[in-house]
Amino acid sequence: MQIESYLREFKGFIQDFCAQLRLIHVDHLEKKWINIAFLIVALLVGIIMFDAFVHGINPPGKVETIDSASLHLSKEFAESNLGVQANDNGEIMIRMVAGRYSFFPKSITVPAETKLTFRWVSMDVLHGVHIPMTNMSTMIVPGYVAEITTSFPKPGEYPVLCNEYCGLGHNHMWSNISVVAKEDWHTPAKPLIKEESNNE
Repeated sequence: MQIESYLREFKGFIQDFCAQLRLIHVDHLEKKWINIAFLIVALLVGIIMFDAFVHGINPPGKVETIDSASLHLSKEFAESNLGVQANDNGEIMIRMVAGRYSFFPKSITVPAETKLTFRWVSMDVLHGVHIPMTNMSTMIVPGYVAEITTSFPKPGEYPVLCNEYCGLGHNHMWSNISVVAKEDWHTPAKPLIKEESNNE
């Protein structure tokens, strides 16, 4: 009963609103520009949706959690397993830890024009990682694993910067990635290990 009265009130409100809108005089030229603005918005939304479907852009479907307080005890992010690792198939995995006020390891060497998978974790607070001159930028949230797959198009030195304020030493938080030509890169001796984080 009460729902029906609410619906009647709402219907009456909508009818009054529409009646008042009809009383407002809108010039022909204004109507034209309003329509153009709506068409531009619709076009932009359409382009975004088309691009999302064609390139498979969607929110992350896989959330991996990890205990930030015991990173050093985990098999995957133990100190001996950090850095660049490769398996027999040529897959290259880079594991790095962010902590106030540095990235660990401080410096790594990777090949150019090669698919690289970065796995980042934070040992304390929220950090961000940004590599200038690339499309690589992400947040490293404590308790979660941030994974990015990318490649470096040409050899060179690439600084790794923290782009989330993490404390007084934030501006000194950096690391370095040396990218060498594919033929000059030597596979590290460490084998690629399996991830040991919790999936949710």
